[in-house]
Amino acid sequence: MIPDYNNMSEDSKVWVFPSQKKFYTNEIENIERKISAFILSWEEQNKQLKAAFTIKHNRFIVVFVDSETTISSETTNQLISFIIELQTEFETEMMDKINACFKQGEYVQYKDLKDFKQLIKNKAVNKNTIVFDNLVSTKQEFDEYWEIPASESWYGNMFK
Repeated sequence: MIPDYNNMSEDSKVWVFPSQKKFYTNEIENIERKISAFILSWEEQNKQLKAAFTIKHNRFIVVFVDSETTISSETTNQLISFIIELQTEFETEMMDKINACFKQGEYVQYKDLKDFKQLIKNKAVNKNTIVFDNLVSTKQEFDEYWEIPASESWYGNMFK
């Protein structure tokens, strides 16, 4: 059984995969089934592995691996290959962590950096806009620094 990600240790490794498009309810159910099956298979192949996942804002797939696990490049490659399969099946980009993901009202937006800079110039977003730092690497960072004001993120330099 896959544990709730909230029960993973604070120093668990985290991968955040932002989707270029929002997933709909029927897609999320299908994605959750596929991720669960992948994780069970992944754990079977890598006996020491303990993993969990969540889907946030119908857009972000977040995978956690317990810090007690030694993560080899082969293990990481298995995860990346699986995410690429999901990308293809659901016709979305999920490997680009540099593009801007941010809240605009109740909606989460995904823009390439050039468009995000234009939104800053047009004052459609500001330093208080909540952005998602998809480069966090531990569960603690995810819990504390994943959703933050733009001024507190690496995007903050764009407002100067």
